[in-house]
Amino acid sequence: MKKMIAFLALSFVVAPAFAEKNCEELKSEISAKLEAKGVKGYTLDIIATEEVKDQKIVGSCEVGKKKITYKKD
Repeated sequence: MKKMIAFLALSFVVAPAFAEKNCEELKSEISAKLEAKGVKGYTLDIIATEEVKDQKIVGSCEVGKKKITYKKD
């Protein structure tokens, strides 16, 4: 029983790390959603979290180490 509880607790900690998407993959998915909504003239950039200033964040990747930002051209 203790092993099962430990396994379940560990799975809640480890599962999100495995679910984390590759930055380029996530950027492509966001771009596809924007284009499907008819959004034109924008730029998506992948930047380190500590470099974010006043940019609009539309995604997070690499376990929060990088952010995907949106800028209207």
